[in-house]
Amino acid sequence: MSAMAQPKTIPSLADQVVSDFVRDGAHVFEQQVDPAAAADLLTQIRGLRRFDETLFLSEAEFDADPQYTGVNPKPGRNVLERFEDRLGFVEQAPHIVEALTALLGEGYEILNKKVVCGVPAKSVPEWLRRRIHGNPVNNLGAYVKPACRDVTYFYGIDFHQDLIDYKDREADFLTLYVYLHPVTRADAPLYLLEGSHRLGGSVFPHDLTRTADDAWLYRNGPHGEAGVRQRILTGGTGFAAMWHACTLHGTQPDAADHERISLRYLIARSAAKRSGMDAVNATLSGPLSLSDTRKDLDAAGAAVIRQNTVLKA
Repeated sequence: MSAMAQPKTIPSLADQVVSDFVRDGAHVFEQQVDPAAAADLLTQIRGLRRFDETLFLSEAEFDADPQYTGVNPKPGRNVLERFEDRLGFVEQAPHIVEALTALLGEGYEILNKKVVCGVPAKSVPEWLRRRIHGNPVNNLGAYVKPACRDVTYFYGIDFHQDLIDYKDREADFLTLYVYLHPVTRADAPLYLLEGSHRLGGSVFPHDLTRTADDAWLYRNGPHGEAGVRQRILTGGTGFAAMWHACTLHGTQPDAADHERISLRYLIARSAAKRSGMDAVNATLSGPLSLSDTRKDLDAAGAAVIRQNTVLKA
């Protein structure tokens, strides 16, 4: 008599998240965060200003005092500080908390949270589009009026790791991203290179060669090379995904007729001595930290390299 078939075990969310990070360096949540709360927050943010050409300095104003650094949100100049009481739909959502605890352990720490705006082409002044054409990182904060620098504004950003902003810090943190409205292929969705984290930290810009419609060959010098799969993160209101600090991702310029507004969190292990992230990092073949993270800027912070791989995606 044959043994009875055993029921298939469905992994817990915690186990699935760690497994996804080991394999892909990312996890895309099947369950959205509360769409109604996300839409309400979006309404409040859009009520503060017009996300159009009125955001920007004139060419003469910028040239009179060009500032490339210190133009991102910071404590005391961060639009989310106005809405702390509205962020529980993300920060206290049970499936988000379970996933973060699985990777980072109890007592994880929010390093940074901000609103990120993908600015559509029609809203970027012509003089500015001319200047930034081909730049690998088009962070528009330098060109935005100082009063509006409580949000990060992008017009496309090449494939990069979030380790780029943390010299000498171990990759003990992750990025959580939430769309506050539906994001289609035209709305500057995130392009994620699954499996790219396995080569560890590497200096920006990265060595990538397109091998198929959704595939790339990624090289990290002496740490090897890997074939990686491109995944485009589209989704509805409340869509959420998170990825490893060494996972390559980027976005093309916003091709829609409206801005793309999202939440970005950087979250790190704090009190926990061991967590799922240790199992993930144990599989990496490259470094977990870098003393130099990028070579695309001069001493003042202006771009000196004109290439943008994600535009070929």
